[in-house]
Amino acid sequence: MASTTASAAEAPQREGNPRAKGSLYRGDLGMWSWVAHRITGVLTFFFLFVHVLDTALVRVSPEAYDTVIETYKSPIMILFELGLLAAVLFHAFNGIRVMLVDFWANGPKYQKPMLWTVLVLWLVLIVPAAISMLTRAVTELFGGH
Repeated sequence: MASTTASAAEAPQREGNPRAKGSLYRGDLGMWSWVAHRITGVLTFFFLFVHVLDTALVRVSPEAYDTVIETYKSPIMILFELGLLAAVLFHAFNGIRVMLVDFWANGPKYQKPMLWTVLVLWLVLIVPAAISMLTRAVTELFGGH
């Protein structure tokens, strides 16, 4: 029977790796992209769950639905929208990268350049969106309509 755990004698020694010290996850950038992919996936799931619940309020209590929608119009909610956009963009681009690594024969060979591509694409899209959304939030908070 195969075992997924290795004994201490079989385990690779990490003492020579300077990046391994002081880190809970002792991997490199690929490990952090794995963690970020899971976190953004959970955040997106919770957004969809809340979205389904507040949309269902239309049938149960239209007054409660109107109250919830008024809450969403607050400038503070723009920060949550920006966080949602950042999470969805990263999760989508990184998901494509993960599929390429899994199903493309050369995927594992190019996984690190693809991760940098994901990060650059994410930055290229999120920075202008953040500027636009934060400008709108500040305008609404301090003298806008």
